[in-house]
Amino acid sequence: MKEKIINLPNLLSFYRLLTFPFLVWMILTEKEDLFAIFLCVNLVTDILDGLIARVFKLETKFGAKLDSLADVGTYICAFWGIFTFKQDELGESIHLLWPFLILFILGLLVSFVKFRQSPSLHLYASKIGGYVQGIYFFVLFAWLHVPWLYFMAVGAGYLSWLEEVIVLLILKEPQSNVKGLYWVLKEQRRAKK
Repeated sequence: MKEKIINLPNLLSFYRLLTFPFLVWMILTEKEDLFAIFLCVNLVTDILDGLIARVFKLETKFGAKLDSLADVGTYICAFWGIFTFKQDELGESIHLLWPFLILFILGLLVSFVKFRQSPSLHLYASKIGGYVQGIYFFVLFAWLHVPWLYFMAVGAGYLSWLEEVIVLLILKEPQSNVKGLYWVLKEQRRAKK
């Protein structure tokens, strides 16, 4: 059965992809207020696309890949925006972002080298981490830096990206919508029996 790829969740993900160059332009031209508005809209549409897809049974393999690609663009812009506009607010704690970014890039590299594509695992830890990080980004760019929320977002990022790298190293073929490392290992044990 052919997937119906034109649906509301995929259109929301596609919107986020289309805004990527515009967000980059806003960073380069230092239009922080406009950047904050569009980044916050992107964060809301990121939550909505997955929610709508699950509730209305509109999940597709194409949509999972499109959402993951849009997520990468949103993450790139959010972090670039932090380093451009919010470095002073974060102070010394901005250095905690480097391990997060290294794990994020490592996950992309492992997936591209091993599978020749962007990962679209959507692990439970990644979803939870993404929500915490999205809330932090939203609060940071809409209002102010909240240190305890920042530490939660960074910690969730460390855990979720580390799990993603491990799962990518274990998988033998690319997969979408993998629950997590526990389920991957459980499936492998079941397959060996």
